[in-house]
Formats: sequence, C-alpha cells, structure tokens
Amino acid sequence: MRAGQFVHAAAGYVLSMSTTRFGYTLMTEQSGPKDLVRYAVSAEECGFDFEVCSDHFSPWLTSQGHAPNAWVLLGAVAQVTERVDLYSYVTCPTMRYHPTVVAQQAATMQILADGRFTLGLGSGENLNEHVVGKGWPAIRTRQEMLGEAIEIIRALFSGRLVSWRGDYFQVDSARLWDLPDVPVSIAVAMAGKKSLDRFAALADHLVAAQPDGELVAAWLSARHAAGQADRGRVIGQIPISWDPDRDAAIRRAHDQFRWIGGGWRVNADLPTTAAFAGATQFVRPDDIAESIPCGPDLDAIVEAARPYWEAGFTDVAVVQIGGQAQDIFFQEAAEPLLRALRAASGGADA
Repeated sequence: MRAGQFVHAAAGYVLSMSTTRFGYTLMTEQSGPKDLVRYAVSAEECGFDFEVCSDHFSPWLTSQGHAPNAWVLLGAVAQVTERVDLYSYVTCPTMRYHPTVVAQQAATMQILADGRFTLGLGSGENLNEHVVGKGWPAIRTRQEMLGEAIEIIRALFSGRLVSWRGDYFQVDSARLWDLPDVPVSIAVAMAGKKSLDRFAALADHLVAAQPDGELVAAWLSARHAAGQADRGRVIGQIPISWDPDRDAAIRRAHDQFRWIGGGWRVNADLPTTAAFAGATQFVRPDDIAESIPCGPDLDAIVEAARPYWEAGFTDVAVVQIGGQAQDIFFQEAAEPLLRALRAASGGADA
C-alpha cells in the first residue's frame, strides 16, 4: 500500500488521504512560557507544518515542572509566527472552563492567528479539572457534558445572542462581539465507536491517541453518514526522545514520560502528580526504550511514526521529551527528521 492510502475497514476499498503534515508539540508540562514561545519560532523556522499546544493545569510528573496557561501562550505564539497552523491539543470545555469562555478564547485566538487556529477539544483528565472543586464525573457524564459544550460553542460562533438551559450548562444572553473572518474549526478527541457516534457530526476533525486505521475508517464513514462532505483531518501525536547520547535520551524519557504507558483510561482518572508517580513506580527505563524512540537514530523515529500515516492520519505532531532538550533538537535533528518523515510518507521531500 502506498503512503497516503489505507483500506476502509468495513467496505474494503482504498481511500486516498492528503499528504501527511508534521507538527511540533508546545508541551506546557515541560517548559516555561518564554521558552515555549521561543520554541514555537524555532519550529516554524525548521519547517514544521503546524504546532499543537497542550492545555493543562498541572504537569503529569513533578520532574516535568511546568504548567503555564495555554491560551496566553497561544496568543503570544500567534504573534511571533506567520505560517504554521496552531491547535489547542486539547482543551476541556466543561469544568475548568465554561464553554462560553472557550468560545470567546477561540474566536479571539483565530483573529490573532489570521485564520491559522483550530480548536481542539476533549473530555479532560482528573489531573487538570479537579482543581475547580467540582469533583470528577464518570466517563459517560463527561462525554455528555462535552457534547453539550460543543453545541454551545458552535452556537456562539454564529455571532447570535445565545441563551441555553441544558442538562449541564446554562448560558444567559451571551454573544461573541469579536468574530474572525475565517470560522474556527473544531477537532475532537475520540477513542471508540460510542464517541464517534456522538461527536462525528459535531466535529470538523478527529484527534486520536493511537494509530488505529479502523477508527479512521469509522470516522470517515460516520462523517459520510452525517452528510458531511469534507473528510476533515485526523490528528495524532508521537513522543520521541532525540539525543546524541541514547542512554541520556532513555533516562530523560523515563524521568519525564513514563506516565504515558498507563493509557487513556488510567491517565484520565489519576488526580495528582503523586498519583502518577505511584502508578508508574515500577516502569523501567528499558520499558520506555521499547515504547518510545530514544537516541540519535532518525530512522527509528520514522518507523515509530509510520503506523500513523499508514492508518490514514493527515497530521502527526512530534513531542520532543524534555524541556532542556529542545534547543539541541532544533539545531541538529529537526530539519533532517522532517526530510526523513516526508520522504517516508510520500510528502514533498520524497
């Protein structure tokens, strides 16, 4: 199968996807705000197609050590970049933020970014949302809240006066007074059939944590069934720990990224960095080295990313682990890595 194609799981036919784009992750958990703005400039200069920004109140592990406000950061990044698309990746619009506030933030961000912004939304994690003292709902309730929040955000994007009395939210005579010329599109994090059935008609794009071709095919089928002419984008993310010294790369990845092995169902419910430390206390450096490409080998990173474009992902964002490792990554690895990724995926540098 050629790069940029995959087989529809249900019907068995081949669907062509657009050229895979590669992005850079502004990971707020591992760097402070001024450094992140600087990294955003470097990522654009190196040739990344887009940048995604995590929106968390807390780092996953204490050793990461940061958690600046994503929306302030995105506004600054919009002013120092010119070409890259920008995503919130992802914002929970149900607890820490009311959906009316998210709608206002996204509309303002789109104006500042001159149409380059996509609002990424998800049902959140206990780690970041419990801080407002409203507890942590069960997954079904979180999904219902997210659906209602998206409806409110879409209504506000219309520019109309909105009042709403729903199961989870109330809105009283709200209107967005500054609307962008380019409408804000919405990407939603989904992980299975139930979430696809609920959100495919509400979302413009799919965010997925794993390179699951069946999920992508189901997304396209759901959009078709909902009467959506545009297939939307499919956006994923892959952690790497590039370093000239492989042992140093493994140590850094184990220190700061061992939480990723818990999976979404576990990570969504843990409340604190101490809980993540306890849950990952038996994860070994060798376990991390088996699941995350570590060291200077660019071919290993390409092979780790390959399942994403083979599954039909249109956008793949790289997470370079470790705030202290970003400058050397940009200086020595970013441009050759992008060339290798594009060549392997059949892109412009092939």
